[in-house]
Amino acid sequence: MNMREFVDLLDKKGLLVKVSKPVDTKYEISTIVKMLAGKPVLFEHVKGHDMPVVSNVCSTRDLVCLGLDIDKKDLIAKLTHAIENPAEPTKKVSHEYHELECDLHKLPILTYYPKDGGPYIASGIAIARDAEHGTNASYHRAMILGKDRMVLRILERHLNEYKKRGLKEFAFCIGNPTTVLIGAAISAELGKNELAIANALHETHTIELNGHIVPESEIVMICEFTGELAEEGPFLDLTETFDIVRKQSVVRVKKIYAKKNALFHALLPGDLEHKILMGMPREPTIFREVNKVCDCRDVYITPGGCSWLHGAVKIHKKHDDDGRKAIEAAFKGHASMKHVFVVDDDINIEEPKEIEWALATRFQGDKDMIVRTKEKGSSLDPSSDMATRETTKVGFDLTKPLVSKGKDFSRPELPMKINLEDYLVE
Repeated sequence: MNMREFVDLLDKKGLLVKVSKPVDTKYEISTIVKMLAGKPVLFEHVKGHDMPVVSNVCSTRDLVCLGLDIDKKDLIAKLTHAIENPAEPTKKVSHEYHELECDLHKLPILTYYPKDGGPYIASGIAIARDAEHGTNASYHRAMILGKDRMVLRILERHLNEYKKRGLKEFAFCIGNPTTVLIGAAISAELGKNELAIANALHETHTIELNGHIVPESEIVMICEFTGELAEEGPFLDLTETFDIVRKQSVVRVKKIYAKKNALFHALLPGDLEHKILMGMPREPTIFREVNKVCDCRDVYITPGGCSWLHGAVKIHKKHDDDGRKAIEAAFKGHASMKHVFVVDDDINIEEPKEIEWALATRFQGDKDMIVRTKEKGSSLDPSSDMATRETTKVGFDLTKPLVSKGKDFSRPELPMKINLEDYLVE
């Protein structure tokens, strides 16, 4: 499903909130999106613009699974399989697109918070190609500088590598299919096409626009690096704190294409959709690494850890050191993670109280904790060294010993198997 088809499905299922009252791109839309946390919302009339705005379309795991047409229980397995077995998407011919006036001010780009450095495109995915490494798809927030200029936040990963290797022009896509929204957030190794990962999740077509092979997005911009740097930020990030201002790369927008009746996808910084799209795709990368060293059963990037800095890993313990091995592997699977909790397979890792129970009853700080100081962590963590990204990482082995030595670490099952409804019938 492309973005429009998914929004239509949400509407058909009664999951879409429609706002018909005219709304402003400055603060008003973002406030309503925040208040409707977890509920897809379509703003039909945006002041000063003809294009509607949609948000919160992937703000829960259930919505993501609906967009991918998979069962929630199969999510990590499907993501892992797609990463390990990417399938190049089929290119098709599309006549749906028309060229818009090359003026960013004509698009309903939101200013989310009063402290923002300016209006921001937060859902944009850069599609870039390198002669040796192939196609790369990655998220980059874009702060609007003028009619045809933006400054992009670019980490020292693949797009930056492409740029150093001479990349000048790339496509910037807004309003992407769910497969691409997830695929582009996966930290795949250099040379692995995230659009092929998206296609392995569910059939995803590409089209050619102005010489660029791109997904069927609602809006496609053709951009070029200018060689300039400009201050980018402040911007609210996953931690729900404002990221620092940095000098970042400036791009010029050369062309803007859009589908007929296109939707503008607005991603509210620091809120549920942002966290789901950024955090959840790290679960399969952690799962892959942990499964190399022990029997991994499940992984969960926790909302309380900003859906980025904390993770919980469930294993089926077979050896005494499996918990410690899982900790090391988990940090390898998600280098930005700060704290990880490894538990036995009787713990529900989506329930914070169960993790805390395991911490209370199966953990001793002097022998069940791994502390790694002066490690490279996340630039999003305001408590870390923001200049060097150095942080302290801690892993908690909350698994019970294989040999209990007279201690009982288990919780009892219900004393009887009964049907509770038999007792509550009047």
